[in-house]
Amino acid sequence: MTDRETWKSLGRQLRIDSIRASSAAGSGHPTSSMSAADLMAVLLERYLRYDFDAPDQPTNDHLVFSKGHASPLLYAMYRAAGAIDDEALLSYRRHGSRFEGHPTPVLPWVDVATGSLGQGLPIAVGIALAGKRLDRLPYRVWVLTGDGELAEGSIWEGFEHAAYAGLDNLTAIIDVNRLGQTRETMHGWDLDLYCRRFTAFGWHVIEVDGHDVDAIAAAYGEAVEVTGRPTAIVARTIKGSGVSGVADQNGMHGKALDPEHNERALAELGAATHHRLAVAVQKPQEDGKPHRFQVEHLQLPRYERGSTEATRRAYAEALVAVGRARGDVVALDGDVDNSTYTELFEEALPERYFEMYIAEQQMAAAAVGLQVRGWIPFASTYGAFWSRAFDFIRMASVSRANIRLAGSHAGVAIGPDGPSQMGLEDIASFRSIWGSTVLYPADANQTAQLVAAIVDRPGVVYIRTTRGKTPVIYGPDETFPIGGSKVLRSGPADAVTLIGAGVTLHEAMPAADRLIEDGIAARVIDLYSIKPIDRATIAAAARETGRLVTVEDHRPEGGLGEAVLAALADEGVPARVVQLAVSNMPGSASPEEQLADSGIDAGAIAAAAKELVSS
Repeated sequence: MTDRETWKSLGRQLRIDSIRASSAAGSGHPTSSMSAADLMAVLLERYLRYDFDAPDQPTNDHLVFSKGHASPLLYAMYRAAGAIDDEALLSYRRHGSRFEGHPTPVLPWVDVATGSLGQGLPIAVGIALAGKRLDRLPYRVWVLTGDGELAEGSIWEGFEHAAYAGLDNLTAIIDVNRLGQTRETMHGWDLDLYCRRFTAFGWHVIEVDGHDVDAIAAAYGEAVEVTGRPTAIVARTIKGSGVSGVADQNGMHGKALDPEHNERALAELGAATHHRLAVAVQKPQEDGKPHRFQVEHLQLPRYERGSTEATRRAYAEALVAVGRARGDVVALDGDVDNSTYTELFEEALPERYFEMYIAEQQMAAAAVGLQVRGWIPFASTYGAFWSRAFDFIRMASVSRANIRLAGSHAGVAIGPDGPSQMGLEDIASFRSIWGSTVLYPADANQTAQLVAAIVDRPGVVYIRTTRGKTPVIYGPDETFPIGGSKVLRSGPADAVTLIGAGVTLHEAMPAADRLIEDGIAARVIDLYSIKPIDRATIAAAARETGRLVTVEDHRPEGGLGEAVLAALADEGVPARVVQLAVSNMPGSASPEEQLADSGIDAGAIAAAAKELVSS
């Protein structure tokens, strides 16, 4: 067969298998798969460089399906490449199958989970950044993007940063099939509009008929020769292409073909007589190894007990130390590096620092992309601003991604900036992430130790830091196991337990002093590890004192207090619990005034504990 005949036949085969898989499942997105079948046929047979037998090969290309709902097409590609058999393909969406409704990295050839639209392209930017600046290898990153998801703002954060970074190893394939889930997209087949936009963002742009395989091949050939900027291939396609009964028909999105349409579709595509193609996907031409950075012995910063230091600065100083000792550690920031102090990392290790500007979704996505290639990303911004990227963080857990996120300037203790900057919901949101770790250190030495501890911690890790300086209460050699806590005061006569973390621990200590003056002995626990939580220590305190006061610079919903209540429920230990948290709407005031107004300062803690003991 000629190249054209091969590509057309392979495109037909990918359509047939997309229909077969979704029909066997009784659900799925065959029409969205069919629109991009020709685009993927040419890519798979001619331009993708990938060893399916060695998915961890460093020089493999990366293919990201940003339009993750077109998973039948992706799995059909795996079938054509010989990576899976027909039985696996037809297990699509069944209980226990690895071939889920949207692709996830339970499959070795899938880098990241997609399906929440607008994420694949920004994550691909992160993978391409790794190739250019860290691995320094010639692999390419191909990302299939739907036209409907171009309504997502995160897509444009990705387009912006890719052009700024000159990612000529990145090619976005835009499947413009005109139809969304319920109606025509905003711009339909106005390819000229899309092309003008991508050009304005600084991309090299190629417009093609997405069903003309010769034009598609020429576009890919042009893309791989472009230097200095990424390429967008804007392809006009037809949703449901290849089957007259469903092609370009609104209302067919996300539906397997009914039996009648299924039979007619397979007949029209010639499924019964189609000679199945086995594609010998080209392997990477180079057997290169990723670049490695020089390292030195780990020397964490040490802070003198009794001094004061902001945990945000201790975080950054520890990150520099960890980065010097681990060549795979990288740092990202969102234009607040003089507040998070990650400017120290940029000064010390500029080759491994990524300024992501004010684009928190792209920063989270870049972190996920970087970890695809084995790099260990620490991304930092204000705790409040991670809320903008929550869906990326949620999907990072689906991707089984290993990322470390730092949130500084959290809580009312930041003072006069006001509630827009305070991040009063961050603990709750990060606690809700599957497999996450949530840490809230109270002093500089504790912060440094925890930064070192999370380098190899799997999953999404969140560390909350404080704007203002706090007293150093721990020695530099003290250890803080994740899942642990510190009992700072205890005795056989304890009548109440005060549980705090971060800023509020420093309010709980003087509160305990006040209670002693009233003849009430109080136990004080530093709950620096909020998830996983030290259930044994909390349960022991509940059994031995019977009364707990939790205090947090955070909203009451989902924070430290509710974590303690859940731990008690799990342990089956009854106790009387008072939760002190930020229930008001703060304004501008000094940190001391903020803590008092929110009822979480030493005076409020002492008063609550006294009332609890006397009631």
